[in-house]
This record gives sequence, structure tokens and C-alpha cells, in this order.
Amino acid sequence: MADHKDHKYITATDSNFDAEVINSDKPVLVDFWATWCGPCRMIAPVIEEIASEYEGKAKVAKLDVDANPQVSMKYGIRSIPTLLIFKNGQVVDQIVGAVPKGVIDGKLKLQTA
Repeated sequence: MADHKDHKYITATDSNFDAEVINSDKPVLVDFWATWCGPCRMIAPVIEEIASEYEGKAKVAKLDVDANPQVSMKYGIRSIPTLLIFKNGQVVDQIVGAVPKGVIDGKLKLQTA
């Protein structure tokens, strides 16, 4: 995590996805995004807030779909932003599009209760 010491989220990649997300002992919110995606940039601050608020209870990861096509294809990511919530290695919830923070918070809260 040295590349973003001020951020609370993990940068997920094709190579570290299993270790950081699938094998996590905590629920993981994964934000599938791209640099050219306007709505992705709109929700980026919300994702950072959630990462701070859930520190210790859940992990938050961001995965650039252009740089990491294998994971994106495996989970059928067709539009971005897409947020997937993983628990015990499985997708337990999905949010597509830029949504209000309360929607993300509500879904993540269910998985950390």
C-alpha cells in the first residue's frame, strides 16, 4: 500500500486480486473504474470516505478495468463504475453506476453486521 499511503483503499490488480479480495477475512468492496470514466471520478471521493469509515471492518479496493482486464472479464464487468461486494471469496452484492453514498453504505453495512 506504499503507493497510496494517504488512502485507505487497496489498489487491486489481476495479480493481487485473489490475495487481497478473494482470500480476505473481511468483506471487500471493489470499485471497478477507469481513468476516462466521468461517473467513476464522481464517486471516487465517496469510495475514499467509505474506505476510511469501514477501516478495520471491511476492505475497499479499486481496480482499473483497462489495466486489469482478466478480473474485469471474470466478473462480467460491462459498465463502470461497478461496485462488487465480496464476502468469503464470493460476490454477495453488486451496484452498477454512480449512486449516492447511502446506497453503498447500506449494502456494505449488511455484510459487516
